[in-house]
Amino acid sequence: MPNPLISVEELSKQLADDDLRVVDTRWYLADPTEGRAEYGRHHIPGAIFLDLDGDLCAPEGPGRHPLPDSQDFTDLLGSLGIGHRHRVVVYDDSAGSVAARLWWMLRHLGHEHVQVLDGGYSAWWRAGLPTTALVPSWPTEAFEGQPRRDDMVTGQELAGLLGSVVLLDARAPERYAGHEDPVDPVAGHIPTAISAPYAENTSTDGRFLTVPELRQRFIRLGAASEQPVVTYCGSGVTACSNVLAAVVAGLPAPLLYPGSWSDWCTTPGMPIATGPEPGEVSGRV
Repeated sequence: MPNPLISVEELSKQLADDDLRVVDTRWYLADPTEGRAEYGRHHIPGAIFLDLDGDLCAPEGPGRHPLPDSQDFTDLLGSLGIGHRHRVVVYDDSAGSVAARLWWMLRHLGHEHVQVLDGGYSAWWRAGLPTTALVPSWPTEAFEGQPRRDDMVTGQELAGLLGSVVLLDARAPERYAGHEDPVDPVAGHIPTAISAPYAENTSTDGRFLTVPELRQRFIRLGAASEQPVVTYCGSGVTACSNVLAAVVAGLPAPLLYPGSWSDWCTTPGMPIATGPEPGEVSGRV
């Protein structure tokens, strides 16, 4: 398996490789249309665009950003010229938090040759590397993928595992504590969850922390124990950053709860905790 991250310097030397496919996944919660607009203005040469809402999600399902049907998604990848023989590099402009979603989805389908651009588009821009507004067109390819069964949990499965797993909440601390939730109808967190904001996986320039720093962070969170590790966020997107960061740190990949808080808090009967502490397994806190 390749290094999960690739630097802008490394990518710039590989852009002409026939087996490389670059994907732009820029997306912003404040304006979900802005990512595509930015791609239209300028992007890394050779990159295509995949939209979080339109391409990396299903129209309906558990949570706000449900995973797409595997066959529909592999058909989409093939139609865009991405085959199982290709190396894929994904980037965003959100510290890897959206790019990690596609990274996880490809690995979920058994495609290991995928990397996230460390520092994203901002790092590429700051390095003075070339950009373009030209949209590439690749011949149709065959993308063969078989969904894994060991890399995620449903809400009902997680409910039965509380207390026996290390549960990491990738959202901002104020959303975890229940002080506010600007997106979902209920504030708080899943009982026993530890606050593990995805934003703390990266430095101020958007690059991921070093391997020793990430390893220390996840050990401190309890992710190096013998218990399985599960991570979630608001809708199953930014939690993928915690999966990516753990893998970069050389630790086993945490399981993803794709529906995440948006699924949990709207499912009748699910316990909810508030405040800065994880809370208890049973009952409402």
